Amino acid sequence: MQKSVRYNEGHALYLALLARKEGTKRGYLSKKTAETNRWHEKWFALYQNVLFYFEGEQSARPAGMYMLEGCNCERVPAPKGCAAGSAKDAALEKQHYFTVLFGHEGQKPLELRCEDEADGDEWVEAIHQASYSDILIEREVLMQKYIHLVQIVETEKIAANQLRHQLEDQDTEIERLKSEIIALNKTKERMRPYQGNQEDEDPDIKKIKKVQSFMRGWLCRRKWKTIVQDYICSPHAESMRKRNQIVFNMVEAESEYVHQLYVLVNCFLRPLRMAASSKKPPISHDDVSSIFLNSETIMFLHEIFHQGLKARIANWPTLILADLFDILLPMLNIYQEFVRNHQYSLQVLANCKQNRDFDKLLKQYEANPACEGRMLETFLTYPMFQIPRYIITLHELLAHTPHEHVERKSLEFAKSKLEELSRVMHDEVSDTENIRKNLAIERTIVEGCDILLDTSQTFIRQGSLIQVPSVERGKLSKVRLGSLSLKKEGERQCFLFTKHFLICTRSSGGKLHLLKTGGVLSLIECTLIEETDVS
Repeated sequence: MQKSVRYNEGHALYLALLARKEGTKRGYLSKKTAETNRWHEKWFALYQNVLFYFEGEQSARPAGMYMLEGCNCERVPAPKGCAAGSAKDAALEKQHYFTVLFGHEGQKPLELRCEDEADGDEWVEAIHQASYSDILIEREVLMQKYIHLVQIVETEKIAANQLRHQLEDQDTEIERLKSEIIALNKTKERMRPYQGNQEDEDPDIKKIKKVQSFMRGWLCRRKWKTIVQDYICSPHAESMRKRNQIVFNMVEAESEYVHQLYVLVNCFLRPLRMAASSKKPPISHDDVSSIFLNSETIMFLHEIFHQGLKARIANWPTLILADLFDILLPMLNIYQEFVRNHQYSLQVLANCKQNRDFDKLLKQYEANPACEGRMLETFLTYPMFQIPRYIITLHELLAHTPHEHVERKSLEFAKSKLEELSRVMHDEVSDTENIRKNLAIERTIVEGCDILLDTSQTFIRQGSLIQVPSVERGKLSKVRLGSLSLKKEGERQCFLFTKHFLICTRSSGGKLHLLKTGGVLSLIECTLIEETDVS
C-alpha cells in the first residue's frame, strides 16, 4: 500500500518550475477532456513521477498535474470516428494516440495524442520509467556501490600508510649511507697526498660526466612524472575534484538565490511600500509586512554569505567553508519566522488580489523582465527550500571529504544543526496550519465552538453525511447521531477532529449552525458500530 503524499501550493509551484527547466520530457500534446470529449493542445512537462501540463510553454503556473506512481502507459489505435474521408478526419487519423491508466480506483484514464510517432514512443517510454519505486531500487544499488568504494578507500589508506612507513625507513637508510660516504671521503682526503696544482681533467672524462649528469636528471624527471600521474589517477584526487565541483555549484546556486531575493525585494517589496504610502493606497502597510515579513533581512544575510563564498573561491585550491557556516548558523533562525508565516502570507496576498487596483499594480510588477514571467507567489516560495538545499549540499560535500580532513567535524556539526532546524520548522508549520484551519472552521459556525480553541485539537477531515432517524428493533432502540426526535433523513455538514465530532446544519443563507442536541460529540465517550444491514 502506497503512503499518502501531501502537496501544498508552494511545493507544486516549485516542482512545476523544476519540470519546466529540468523535466525528463517536455513538449506539446493534445489532451482529451473527460467532460466534453474534446481535444485541447497543452504543453506537458514530466519531472520524476509527476506530469504537469500548462496552457502554453511560457506559462508560469501549471494548469494541472498527475501523479504517475503505479500507472501504466500504452499505445492505442486512432478512434473509429476518424476513418471518414474528409481532410480533417484524415489529419486526425495520422495522429498517434496513447493512454495513461492510473492505478487508483475511480480515476479516469488520461488520453493523449501527438503528431510524430517517434515523439509518442518517447513519451510512452518516459512515463513507463516515471516511478518512485524504481528510483528507490536504483538508490539501493548505488548505496551498495558506495559501501564497496568506501571499503576500497580504506584498503588504499592502509596500503598508503604501509608505503609511507617504507619511505620513512628508506629515508633513514639514505641518511645513514650519506654519513658513511662523508666519512669515507674524509678518510680518502687524508690518505691522498697534497697536490698544489692539479692537472686538467681528460676531455673524455668530462664528456662521460656530462652524459651521466644528463641521465640522472632524466631519470629524476621521469620518476616525478610517474608520481604525479599516479596521484592524478588516485581515488583521493578524484574525490577532491568532486568536492571542488560541489563547492563551485554551491556558489552558483547561492548567487542565483541572492538574485531571486533581490528581485523579490526590489521589484515587489519596496515598490509596494511606496504604493502603501500613496494618497490612495491599493494595499496597507500591515498587509505588506504580512506578505513579505523579514524577506529583506534574509536577502542581506545571504548577500554577506555569498561574498564570503566568493572570497573562498579566490583562494582556490584551498577551500575552507566550515567557518562560513559557523557564522551563518546562528542567524538562520530568521527562517523559522518566515516559514511559520508563509501560508498566512499567501492568504493575505490572495485577499489583496480581490482589489482590482492592487491586482493591476501587481501584474505590472510581474511584467518586469527581471521576473522572467514568474509570479510573486513563486518568489515567496524560494526561501522555503533553502535550508533543505543546504542540507543536501553538506551531505554531498561530506561524502567527498576525507575523515582526517581539517573541517570534517565542523561540516558534520553544521549539517546536524541544519537538520535540527529543519525538523523544528516543519513541526511549527504543521501546528500553525492546524490552528489556522481550526479557527477558520470556528468562524464559519454562527454560534462559535470553544473546543476548537484548544491547540491540541487536530483537524482530520470534513464532509456531508446523511443523518438517519432512530430505528427500533424489537425492544432495543439504537440512537443515531443528533436529535432523538428525528423522523426523517437529513443532510448534515460534519467535521472530524482528534477529540470531537461536530455536526452542523446549513441554513438557506449558507451559514452553519451546531445541532442543539448532539452537535458536539466527544470521541472518548462514543462507540462506533458499523451496521452491514441497512434495510
